Amino acid sequence: MSPTFASLQYRNYRLWFAGATVANIGTWMQRVAQDWLVLVILTADSGVAVGITTALQFAPALVLSPWAGLLADRVDRRRLLVVTQAAMGVLAAAQGVLVLSGHAQLWHIYVFAFLLGCISAFDAPARQTFVADMVPAERLSNAVGLNSASFNAARLVGPGIAGLAIAAVGTGWVFVVNAATFAATILALTAMRRSELQSRPRTERGKGQLREGVAYVRNRSDILVIMVVVGVVSTFGLNFQLTSAMMARTEFGMGAEEYGVLGSILAIGSLAGALLAARRERPRVRLVVGAAFAFGITTGVMALMPSYLTFAIATVPVGFASLTMLTAANSTIQLSTTPAMRGRVMSLYMVVFLGATPVGSPVVGWIGETFGARWAIGIGSITALLVATGAALWVKRRWNLEVHYHLLDRPHLEVRHLDRDESEVREETAYKLGGQQAGDRASAA
Repeated sequence: MSPTFASLQYRNYRLWFAGATVANIGTWMQRVAQDWLVLVILTADSGVAVGITTALQFAPALVLSPWAGLLADRVDRRRLLVVTQAAMGVLAAAQGVLVLSGHAQLWHIYVFAFLLGCISAFDAPARQTFVADMVPAERLSNAVGLNSASFNAARLVGPGIAGLAIAAVGTGWVFVVNAATFAATILALTAMRRSELQSRPRTERGKGQLREGVAYVRNRSDILVIMVVVGVVSTFGLNFQLTSAMMARTEFGMGAEEYGVLGSILAIGSLAGALLAARRERPRVRLVVGAAFAFGITTGVMALMPSYLTFAIATVPVGFASLTMLTAANSTIQLSTTPAMRGRVMSLYMVVFLGATPVGSPVVGWIGETFGARWAIGIGSITALLVATGAALWVKRRWNLEVHYHLLDRPHLEVRHLDRDESEVREETAYKLGGQQAGDRASAA
């Protein structure tokens, strides 16, 4: 089997991959339908309303994710996921019925977005860490990459289908279809063989366990750098549903079909980035920082594109850069964190990643509504460049690194730790599994 798809040799992961792909298609369809419903049907092209909807959907992660991560360390993650996936399916069905009945109002969508956010806050840490239960440690990076590939393969299909469905039958049926797709994930989870799941230590009930997770992260400068970079980029740059809807509607005068196509084209680059990440055995902090810088460059170019066609083409490298950053961040944190702490550490990462959206979306929506859709994208470009540059300079000074780039010779990028003895300098930087504190700088470089 190709190294890119190595994790598919495990039956439980194959089931998960198939079920998640179907559910992800439905999720992308609903995202497009929800934004279009708010932007075009329930308001008069209000970017602020779309931003508020997105913010309400992700705001619960700010409060609930730490407890959700602790729960993921304590309980059977497979059973927890069955509950959360079923609950999200019920919400999607109820929202679809409300829209189809013709009684949907903007505040209804706000309420549904908030309820979905509450459930997602518990679903996300369990879903992220459950990957480690299905494959051995040496395949974890590959499995995380394939998860991203599944998400973005669905992104290729889902927005386009949603755009066609909205034009043909309206947004309500898209919510109903999404509700049905959650059955695929539930069936996959219930069909798994418990005997083939990886054993892991369960966290017993006790005092101060959330503080333990925070202290663990605080003492890991590599994880802190990743969280800062991803948090800033996520806050101001990863608002594609909002910015693409505004660009399609206000800049290019397009409809729902063209808006949906933008999401699918963006996913071409995202899928390529995810598949490349699946082949990478040892992601590192420098890849996260470099990808964030590339994201800043590519989004800046995208914001300047003069036509719908050139804008759509420019989304491909944006998708590649963003998925490279996110997949590298996810894999680096999971691989370098001790299994007993993984749920809590990933929940804190999800607070930064998802919790940044409630702050950024209304701001980006206001910028788009006040200064134009191009500036809504431009603010993401500027902040990504600033945080990537700042992180690179901080890491170089704090970890006492010497960096050399060789254009023609391999390795192209050479990183040396000046505070190590000569024998260590000659050795390739080792990526250590298990999250030993002593491996902080080694894993980061």
